[in-house]
Amino acid sequence: MQSEYIPRIGVRRLSRTATSRSADPAGDSTGENRSGTDARAVERYGPALESTLAYARERDYVGPDYGDGMSSRLLQSLPVENKWLNLAVQETVKRTPVDVRPLFRVELRRNFKGGGLFAMANLNYHDLGAEWEPANEPAFDPLAEAERLADWLVAERCEGYSGFCGGHRHEIQHLHTKGEPNDPDIVSTAYAVKALLCAARLDERYAEIARTARDFLVEDLNYREVPAGAKIDYHMNHPDDSYTLNSAALGAGMLVDLYEHFGDDEYRERATEILDHVVAHQTDRGGWPYRLPASASHLSMDNHHNGFVIECLQRYRDVIDEDRYADALEDALEFYRTELFELDGAPNFDEENAYPRDIHASTQGILVFTREGELAFAERILRWVLTNLQPEQGRFYYRKYRHHTKRVTLMRWCQGWMSYALSEFLLASASRTGPDRVPERRGTADPSAVGDR
Repeated sequence: MQSEYIPRIGVRRLSRTATSRSADPAGDSTGENRSGTDARAVERYGPALESTLAYARERDYVGPDYGDGMSSRLLQSLPVENKWLNLAVQETVKRTPVDVRPLFRVELRRNFKGGGLFAMANLNYHDLGAEWEPANEPAFDPLAEAERLADWLVAERCEGYSGFCGGHRHEIQHLHTKGEPNDPDIVSTAYAVKALLCAARLDERYAEIARTARDFLVEDLNYREVPAGAKIDYHMNHPDDSYTLNSAALGAGMLVDLYEHFGDDEYRERATEILDHVVAHQTDRGGWPYRLPASASHLSMDNHHNGFVIECLQRYRDVIDEDRYADALEDALEFYRTELFELDGAPNFDEENAYPRDIHASTQGILVFTREGELAFAERILRWVLTNLQPEQGRFYYRKYRHHTKRVTLMRWCQGWMSYALSEFLLASASRTGPDRVPERRGTADPSAVGDR
């Protein structure tokens, strides 16, 4: 079925200097740049970003989410509270080949992390639109949308903690305990902080609020020094007998973002300590297990969580020090590129299994290879998604299994990540550099540079 939505944003008309061979000796007359991708990518994929954002905006960024089964009104109406019943409903909603949320009357919400992703995608959309010539009047104001979402992130932060933080805002049943709606985690917080720092171009108060997330990380998530560096907890209910590596890397990445904006050396030092510990546990293969010990999780060296670690190492390289983790990053990128993706851009689930092929893995790959300047491979991943997980323009499915596709559109997992990754790819394609790879920005902390992408 074709989407009824017709893109209204018009086509960006690249200048001759952006597409001509004379402007880029490494390119050719077709407009291919030194990164191997067509400089007319904005023209080709701009409508996909427009329609992806439109799908979310028309629903006010509210929709199904990964792991939201505990929001079942049927489950909540039962007179008993039982961990195994909670798990049964939660995992049934998550894993059933068809979407059973209507059957279980699952309440739909706006996801906190998703709000951050959509805020950044709208800001990027505005930056792209600054050089477009719309064929019609704009359908919406992306800066107003970004500001509205940033205000929502501030309003929906979790209360009662040392600093700014957020979480999924719905119950999650773990094997060892149950997460409550006011339980924050570093992953959700890190992306909200990134979004608020980007939104600081609209109002500096967003950055001042985001800055307090440092206190949440240090005080509430138990920042502590260990022989190989430093560790932090993933969330308030994390078991003591295991450690989640990718969430720690994202916490370090959040500190890098704060350092870039404010220039406080404490952020840089703590980020370095956390990443030292993460890098110390890189496997000989080049990737990282989900948890330490690896046996503590059913996940192995899965795709998008390894992508999180790699992107944080890239951020550290681009903002602070390009040499400290250079060898680890090189090995990680080789593992990521050759073992977690196929040549046609299809994402493998982990180092041993191709399926299920998850859209979050694809979008994280687009982000990593865009930042690395490998735009041709990022585009290859994008094309695989558009061919295999897009039932209609602007809407995406969750996963492709060997014999079936999970035909559910998760607002954060599918739409949020796709809009953000696609917008980053288009910005990089338009400028012919990866985001934040401008040499004069490396190692600086100029507040005026935040959001200038």
